Amino acid sequence: MDVQVEVLKELQELRDRLRHGVGSSVASTDGLLIAHDVRDVEPDMLAALSAAYLALGQQLAGALDRGAFLDTVTRAANGHVGVYAAGQSALLTVLTGPDTSVGRLHLEARCAADRIGALVDGALARLS
Repeated sequence: MDVQVEVLKELQELRDRLRHGVGSSVASTDGLLIAHDVRDVEPDMLAALSAAYLALGQQLAGALDRGAFLDTVTRAANGHVGVYAAGQSALLTVLTGPDTSVGRLHLEARCAADRIGALVDGALARLS
């Protein structure tokens, strides 16, 4: 099965599990879109912005000797944006509404990021 199809299935299952979920995307760490489940958002722009956010998070964590970047969540007036490391080569971005429980967001997104990371890293390993 194609990795994009498998990743999209994970994103759709994440939406089903996450109350107030608006959408999600998976991008490579350099900002190339792999799969998305978003509406009313330009998915390529979301992938590029997510990669920039990842780079900033990596710099912050590294400069403060906190270890590898794992995740970050931004709370805004109309909801949350969570960016999660997904293996070595990808990142998961999750958009939610303002009533989302951040604890539930972390629980569901971290599990999904682990599965997605294994899918993407596995596909890249097979290409090598």
